[in-house]
Amino acid sequence: MATAFLKHYRQSPRKVRLVADMVRGKKAQDAIDWLTFTPRKSALPLKKLISSAIANAINNDGVSADNLVISEIRVDKGLIMYRNRARARGRGAPLRKRTCHILVTVESAVSSEKKESKKEAAPVEEVQATEPITQKSPSDKK
Repeated sequence: MATAFLKHYRQSPRKVRLVADMVRGKKAQDAIDWLTFTPRKSALPLKKLISSAIANAINNDGVSADNLVISEIRVDKGLIMYRNRARARGRGAPLRKRTCHILVTVESAVSSEKKESKKEAAPVEEVQATEPITQKSPSDKK
């Protein structure tokens, strides 16, 4: 498992999440291909960030790049820079220049399959069927 961070990226998190949601859970190489042809501003930084996470996994863990899957991609709120825009009659309107922090985690597809198989292997308790409870009316007494 390898991670890569991008902090203080100068775009609102809401816009970056639209692109991040497209590649979450995909193979890392497929995600890079998707981002290459995505016409959004945040596609290029996300592509570089995923490439960095892949390089971290290859260098630190010795994992093959073909087996990597994006296990987590998170876009969090960063600093907000407050500015003023000149308006009529000498007034000012606030501008909020938003930033975001992005975290990408790639994981080997083999290790993620092992985790899923452990979850599936947990024993399931069987529920025994009981007879339905019926209420007796006072006229049924004998």
